[in-house]
Amino acid sequence: MEFLRPAGWQEALTAKAAHPDAVPLAGGTDLMVEINFDRRRPARLLDLSRIPELRAHEAGPDTVRLGAAVPYRTVVEELRGPLPGLALAAHTVGSPQIRNRGSVGGNLGTASPAGDAHPALLAAGARVEVASVRGSRLIPVDEFYTGPKRNALAPDELIRAVHVDTARGPQQFAKVGPRNAMVIAVCAFALALHPHTRTVRTGIGSAAPTPVRATAAEEFLAGVLDEGGHWASGRPVPPAAARRFAELAAAACAPIDDVRGSADYRRHAVAVLARRTLHWTWAEYGRDPREAAEGAA
Repeated sequence: MEFLRPAGWQEALTAKAAHPDAVPLAGGTDLMVEINFDRRRPARLLDLSRIPELRAHEAGPDTVRLGAAVPYRTVVEELRGPLPGLALAAHTVGSPQIRNRGSVGGNLGTASPAGDAHPALLAAGARVEVASVRGSRLIPVDEFYTGPKRNALAPDELIRAVHVDTARGPQQFAKVGPRNAMVIAVCAFALALHPHTRTVRTGIGSAAPTPVRATAAEEFLAGVLDEGGHWASGRPVPPAAARRFAELAAAACAPIDDVRGSADYRRHAVAVLARRTLHWTWAEYGRDPREAAEGAA
């Protein structure tokens, strides 16, 4: 196994262009497990740990730019305000040791349907910044996942950063697992309210071949909130509408039976998580809808 260790970003892109089969290594929380259990034996590793810009983040008034190697710990401790949904998801990742090493960029690179960051990124409408010696581009996170553990990266591209809009409304994340920590999600659900556009976005993890949005559920809920004047008043969502939202969220799933849970259980659990996160986000919004509306202006 050849070990490539560039000292800077441009050197990393040059190495990736010369060796498209080189597997990026940053935190290593997924890759090293596969190597140690002999599930994967890449010919080359591309160590990105010496590139400081990948561990930097910038929080502006409208957008947060996360370097690909910013650890989950930083998201939890420093970005809970602008990125509440992603911070909640990051808090559920592994152990403190894993949160010190693992990153959102690593989650995206692995593209596992069970990655904890994915539902929150979908709900927030994130963009993935990727680059090669040919240039850089932004990929909407909805288009980034192309299959189980497959993504939209070209062979010579690396993930440079993730761009996430600063939250302008409440966000929530919840997952189901056999215990509270150190667990791969049986399923997960994220919900974000976007009062400035009067829209909602969702994200579902570990309940389809890729992380997915429940677009029909989003459109239904946005219609209920708009037609009922809920954005302005903050009145509770009618129970029947909450149930229908949950049903549509479950219908967006395409789960499998495996050792962590059955397909039927996953659909049921996603419906429960959808109702719960709707209750939590709307309760937060409803405490002062005028303040939320002013902040969204």
